[in-house]
Amino acid sequence: MSQRRNAPEVTETSSPPPPVPARSAEPSAYAPPAVGQAATRGPVPANAIDDAAILDAVYELLLTLGPRRMTMADIARGAQVSRATLYRRWRNVGEAIATVLTREWDRLAADAEFGRMASDALAGDEPGDDARTRIVDAVVAIARTSRTHPLVRTIVDQDPEFLLPYLLRRRGRTVDHQLAAIEEGLRIGIADGSVRDADVAALARTVVLSAWSSVLTGPVLTDDLASLDDELRHLLDQHLRPNPR
Repeated sequence: MSQRRNAPEVTETSSPPPPVPARSAEPSAYAPPAVGQAATRGPVPANAIDDAAILDAVYELLLTLGPRRMTMADIARGAQVSRATLYRRWRNVGEAIATVLTREWDRLAADAEFGRMASDALAGDEPGDDARTRIVDAVVAIARTSRTHPLVRTIVDQDPEFLLPYLLRRRGRTVDHQLAAIEEGLRIGIADGSVRDADVAALARTVVLSAWSSVLTGPVLTDDLASLDDELRHLLDQHLRPNPR
């Protein structure tokens, strides 16, 4: 007679909860960064990033790597954002650099009070306090600062080829900003009689060409930068004056 082996009875019971690990006395592996120190966490959401923070990273990378060696991956690491975040803003490194250059131009123009120099001249009471004088003063001041600006010097010294497309083939947004600001001042100068009545676009182009030549080529020809400024001032003043002496 065969013996029937009974299967063991299985009872349904709740598993005991896993033990809760004791809180470590060691500090957390992540701590808020100190002032001036970047956080070490991964990329943050795109909507939590200010463009200025990314542009600051681009600026620093330009000084250390130069425009040709820098990649979108470098920018993403430097700004601690994803590459997708960058590509939602700029199509390539060149566009990011162009935005930085435009920002630096705007800062230089603000430092030179370019935006209000000509309009303030309308209320000027002292002799020579006119739009032409203020335009010339501002352009010379910006040219002087640009010659020694860290960003300009890095590009000129490390990778001058980066500038060739803007010098030979097309103009960038930075030049568009420059022309617009100068044209606005020239219109006021024509109105107050300190600038000759001519095509403001043509006048502005000559001002920009003269200034950039002084910035980029001037230091190649002479170490006397003060003399460059004096000659640029004289050239622009005579070019814009209603009755050149």
